[in-house]
Amino acid sequence: MPPPHTSAVAPAPNATSNGLVNWRIAAWQRLRCHAVLKTLGVCGFMWVFFTAYFYLLRQPASGVTVMPLTAFDSAVPFNPHALWPYVSLWVYVSLPAALLSTLRQLLAYGAWVGALCAIGLLCFYVYPTAVPAMVLPVDVAKYPGFAVLQGVDESGNAFPSLHVATAVFSACWIHHLLHRLGAPARLRGLSGVWVLLIVWSTLATKQHVLLDALAGAALGLSVAWTSLRWWRRQPGLHGPTGG
Repeated sequence: MPPPHTSAVAPAPNATSNGLVNWRIAAWQRLRCHAVLKTLGVCGFMWVFFTAYFYLLRQPASGVTVMPLTAFDSAVPFNPHALWPYVSLWVYVSLPAALLSTLRQLLAYGAWVGALCAIGLLCFYVYPTAVPAMVLPVDVAKYPGFAVLQGVDESGNAFPSLHVATAVFSACWIHHLLHRLGAPARLRGLSGVWVLLIVWSTLATKQHVLLDALAGAALGLSVAWTSLRWWRRQPGLHGPTGG
């Protein structure tokens, strides 16, 4: 008697492992797309931004208001090691652009980042602010990197904190893009921890006070929400594989 007929269809592969491979391949492909343009674009954008930032820092349009301290500011101790998450912002804010795949996406995303920075710079022009002078509990000369930070990023342009605003904006976009890629939730969690460390570092280095950070977070969230809402309505940007 002949054996019963069996299907020649192979068993389905493990969905979890297959999905893990697929998102990694997709992420790598996106990282490779326009890699040189992305690098030059991010560097050029930062050069333009810092040119305007330092001009307003050293040439305020009117009298500078010193931001008030709160009890929360006193409760956050100074920590020179917070310099590392503080400067890691420049890596973090580059990640969303790195995960985009088309020139149109890059231009649209750059326009929204530009809008965010323009709002912050306008605030600095209309309402110049600075953090209060503080007596730090350690000799910063023992931490050369921190001494350089204090010499370059002076106490002005405090409110809102664009350090926090750009970090929060980037966090929202990273979450969106990782979700679209099907990346595991732990990566989105890692991004969340990273952005919290950056926000904490602005207070722990005494480069900002709580009110600066809150205003920066509000600015970053509002522009991120608006930009993502707009993005989802553009079929050419947010297609089945479009980010």
